[in-house]
Amino acid sequence: MQSSMMSMLPLVLMFVVLYFVMIRPQMKKQKEHKAMIDAIAKGDEVVTAGGVLGKVSKIGDSYVGLEVANGVEIQIQRSAVVQVLPKGTYK
Repeated sequence: MQSSMMSMLPLVLMFVVLYFVMIRPQMKKQKEHKAMIDAIAKGDEVVTAGGVLGKVSKIGDSYVGLEVANGVEIQIQRSAVVQVLPKGTYK
């Protein structure tokens, strides 16, 4: 009985290390990204996953209207927003 427990110990220890090194930080990053997406407001300047910069002009449940130039507006998914820039960065 004790021999089988000792043989399982390295496997359990490896899973615990994997959890704290890879899984937990990824979950924290996902939680921060979701909070950032939920906090997007009209007038925020954002960067998308494709590298497009723009100002949020419309907000829907799953889509965001992004003004990329004067009179040019595109629709993107909320999840495509990667970063919210400080005010005045994008003109």
